[in-house]
Amino acid sequence: MSEERIVHCRLLKKDLPGLQKPPYKNELGRQIYEQVSKEAWDRWLKDSVKYINTYRLDLASPEGQKFMLKQAAVYFGFEEGDLAPTAFVPRDDESK
Repeated sequence: MSEERIVHCRLLKKDLPGLQKPPYKNELGRQIYEQVSKEAWDRWLKDSVKYINTYRLDLASPEGQKFMLKQAAVYFGFEEGDLAPTAFVPRDDESK
């Protein structure tokens, strides 16, 4: 069993376990592998569903992939810009 790799996470601003391999086969994937923790990546995976649902993205299409790569780059601070708006509305739990 290999030793856990620790990275200084650029999103969470602390040293945490990193990913086992780059998530994408491009420069962004390398940057995420080197500078993003598994915990932050897991947050992105959860948040990314909001984009997929809002924009009805087909991740098999070049357009869907390009959109998601752009959002990931902005999310993790590798690119300047604003994240795309989503239709996500937090649930108002009134059952007390």
